Amino acid sequence: MSDTKDADNTDVEDNELKAEQPASLDVEEENEQDEAEPSIIPVLIMAAVIAMCFRIFVFQPFNIPSGSMFPNLLVGDYLFVSKYSYGYSKYSFPDWMNVQFEGRIAGSQPERGDIAVFRQPYRTGVDYIKRIIGLPGDTVQVTGGILYINDKAVPRTHLGLEERGESGIFDVYQKYNETLPSGIEYWIYEKSDYETYDDTEKFLVPEGFYFVMGDNRDGSLDSRATADVGMVPDENLIGRAGMIFFSTEGAGNSCPLGDGFFRYPQNLFCHFVTWAKVTRYSRIFKTLH
Repeated sequence: MSDTKDADNTDVEDNELKAEQPASLDVEEENEQDEAEPSIIPVLIMAAVIAMCFRIFVFQPFNIPSGSMFPNLLVGDYLFVSKYSYGYSKYSFPDWMNVQFEGRIAGSQPERGDIAVFRQPYRTGVDYIKRIIGLPGDTVQVTGGILYINDKAVPRTHLGLEERGESGIFDVYQKYNETLPSGIEYWIYEKSDYETYDDTEKFLVPEGFYFVMGDNRDGSLDSRATADVGMVPDENLIGRAGMIFFSTEGAGNSCPLGDGFFRYPQNLFCHFVTWAKVTRYSRIFKTLH
């Protein structure tokens, strides 16, 4: 009887093991599947952190909203700004991070002629883009439309008339090729030599500041406007403009949303065709100087 009972118990235990094995295998398969398919959230967080670090420390994209840098930068240009060129200050970081420290880290001085992005001295929440004209210790003056650096006239060569505009408003400009003492050449626009900032006092650029001007000399609010912009503190510099990666004339309201069942696909197709037409392909990947 005891042998039979033990046999019966053994059979029961064997049956219990056999019944439990498939469940155990299912749990192991589920665990292996969980390990093989990690959550996408950490990947997205890591990608966002990498993108933010790239934006802060390497390159940051900007777009041009006005014509103050005509003819070298046009409204609708999108460009990369090199953040490491001048080092890093508190303005290298997004405002929402509220980073606070004085001066620059790994700082280096801009070169005369650089196109630089900086925080507006009187409105530090606004980004400006201008050309570096005066370095610390320089004197800068404009007389009769002619730029003087350290009491020497900066040569300019007249290239003719050119029509340029924005928002449907066009002006005729005198186009010049200007050559800085370092040999850097670039184009400038002048409406005439008798506009508001064509005759200025002589400015002495103090240590830790830079004198900036727009290439559209009669359409730029820059260091000549002492009450509005003035000279730019070193810590306000964000970076050097390096390359245009995209440029468009703008689609505007050329694709209004119509009626009918297919209005959304039609609107999307209209935008695709319009953007293909208004893209300035010749300016894509253009380096700046």
